[in-house]
Amino acid sequence: MKKYNLLLICILIVTAINISCKKLDRLPETSFTDDKFWNTENDLINAANRMYEQLIGYSIDNRGDDNVNQSGLNIVSNGNRGVTGNSDDWTVPYRQIFTANNILEKAGKAQVPDAVKNRYFAEARFFRAYAYAALVQKYGDVPLLLKTLTIESPELNMPRTERTKVVQSIYDDLDYAALWLPTRAALPAAQYGRVTKSAAWALKARVALNEGTRGKFFNTPNYQQDLQIAVQAATAVMGQGHGLFANYQGMFTHDGEGAGNTENVFVKLYGLTAALGLTHNTSRDLENGRIAPTRNLIRIFLYKDGLPAYNTDNTPSGTKSAFFVNEKDEINYNTILDNRDPRITTLVYRSGEQSYQRAWVPGTSLGTRSAFAAKKGFNTVDWVTNNNATVHKPLIRYAEVLLIYAEAKYELDGAINDADLNLTVNALRTRAGLTVKLTNAFVTANNLSMREEIRRERTVELCLEGFRYNDLLRWKIAETVLPKALLGAKYNAAEWVGTPAASLNLNADKILVVEDASKRTFDPGRDYLYPVPLQEISLSGNSVVQNPGWN
Repeated sequence: MKKYNLLLICILIVTAINISCKKLDRLPETSFTDDKFWNTENDLINAANRMYEQLIGYSIDNRGDDNVNQSGLNIVSNGNRGVTGNSDDWTVPYRQIFTANNILEKAGKAQVPDAVKNRYFAEARFFRAYAYAALVQKYGDVPLLLKTLTIESPELNMPRTERTKVVQSIYDDLDYAALWLPTRAALPAAQYGRVTKSAAWALKARVALNEGTRGKFFNTPNYQQDLQIAVQAATAVMGQGHGLFANYQGMFTHDGEGAGNTENVFVKLYGLTAALGLTHNTSRDLENGRIAPTRNLIRIFLYKDGLPAYNTDNTPSGTKSAFFVNEKDEINYNTILDNRDPRITTLVYRSGEQSYQRAWVPGTSLGTRSAFAAKKGFNTVDWVTNNNATVHKPLIRYAEVLLIYAEAKYELDGAINDADLNLTVNALRTRAGLTVKLTNAFVTANNLSMREEIRRERTVELCLEGFRYNDLLRWKIAETVLPKALLGAKYNAAEWVGTPAASLNLNADKILVVEDASKRTFDPGRDYLYPVPLQEISLSGNSVVQNPGWN
């Protein structure tokens, strides 16, 4: 950690700060020294804009999960991840924490009413909490820094702070943020993208669910307190007038952008005229197979009668749908996609459907290594621009808040009533066009597991959005799920034009094997936490210690 603290101290010594304009719509354009800055509300807005710019938005990093392949084995999935010298997983959040702490220490001198100061203090504390949430999720205990440092600061050599204390600091920051941030309804349209009370409560609910479920399945005392916090925080968001966007696929295209879509709780803005000149390349990444859905994911989708064929850990379900087609049979490419939860039509392209450059033809040369071509998040307008995509990135959706509420209620009480299921899981199903509701009677009649069905809904609704790997960790099932083979589409020579079977790795059922199980691993004595970068240990004078199993 010290390397980056010293870098930031140098920034303090030269007392320079990058400035962006009043709205989140232009690049940083000049620098001012501290004595000429921190004086007006415009200064506070400009300083806060840096936190929005630092947000991680679209990225390619499947962390070795089972639902997506990024065009080959990575060091997480094959067990070759080692202890690196440094890692963005550690340093990027600490840079964000420095930015927030700097605002909290200096913004007090601004000649503005206290209510205005508190608004931007609240933004800073939200982003500090957001950064610490990322650190705790990956590393557990981490050094808790609530101020900027000098070259004499003893905190340069501080050890890791106990996880529960860091989490309490996150809760405290978010409580402050929720007190002083505007409501969703009160946020001016011109300020769309800035954080609100809803974002603070939603982040608190996300962190609390992570801590509560991880605590429950790792046998940590008092996990119930975190689950209760998750329920309370999610309930607070549910009282803010949010709703689900009518078109699920539209959530991930330009159709879903703007304040009129109240499913957007917290977004990363992109666009040459909309957000600090930031762009991305997600549609091209989808075309090039860097975010490729697997058969493992498709198996989790329900059939239209509300029944599954597989569980969320990809074990066979005890109760199979009448629409289930045995994969040992000779079936065509689209058969596995037929009669399913309608969200599957937004996940992948069907054979013959117009896709990236042409009608989709199963294969592994264009679009995917799994032969399933990802559709979710693809924008033709962005694809044409090539490296200048501007569709915004939803970081917290109201759909996630509903799923947090349902899961936290069930894990807290061991049960969930039908009224709460209608508010949450069934609201998502209705939006998707799946007519069968999840009820306690349905679960009992079909010998299903309510926990499993709530997890299924989360997996399907949030697929390809970066949640799966951590969900497997906090549920403590990663050691079971991750060492299994990653599968792709069923091979049919008549449809796979130009792709001979001999060129593929097919299993006995003629299903494409994207990654063989022998090349995938997960060490339960080590991999439930990330390795602390060696540089942070060394530069702390060994006060920062390594996570178990990584020595």
